[in-house]
Amino acid sequence: MKTAANENLTPLAHGAQYRCFGCGQANPIGLHLEFLLAEDGRVVCLAEVADTFEGPPGYLHGGIIATLLDEAMSKAVRSHGLVAMTRHMEVDYRRPVRSKAPIRLEGLVARSEGRKHWVEAKILDAEGMVLAQGKGLFIEVQSRRGTVLAQGKGLFIEVQSRREGLAVQMETNPREVNPHG
Repeated sequence: MKTAANENLTPLAHGAQYRCFGCGQANPIGLHLEFLLAEDGRVVCLAEVADTFEGPPGYLHGGIIATLLDEAMSKAVRSHGLVAMTRHMEVDYRRPVRSKAPIRLEGLVARSEGRKHWVEAKILDAEGMVLAQGKGLFIEVQSRRGTVLAQGKGLFIEVQSRREGLAVQMETNPREVNPHG
């Protein structure tokens, strides 16, 4: 398997929340994945997933495999400086993924159109065999202009950067925000 040293991979500064199940280092039950950026723009993660995430003995649970692919796709979008969430995802489970064995995750943005980003990912074993692959549609939830939208519990908050500084708008009756474009 290629390694970070012989492939010139650099750490990906993605700004994800520290308690993220996939990549959050502060999540005591998470996967603690660390992503790197390849020179060709792919994101890469070299990992070994613990047997605590097994389905059948010796093999990862299918939901964990889907999570690994989702994380790789999410980080591919983040590598472009964007924050997006999964709208749709397809997984092709080609071969069982062993627990406690070296695997390689790869993700890349195939194309983008406005807030929509079509992304692909795969999981490879140490010999480079594709064990699982996925593709998904991710919807940008933070605009490139600096507008951040958040909604929950009857409160809507909009923060927008302006030349003079920051403008914050809060409403008690939230308007509907459609993150699916």
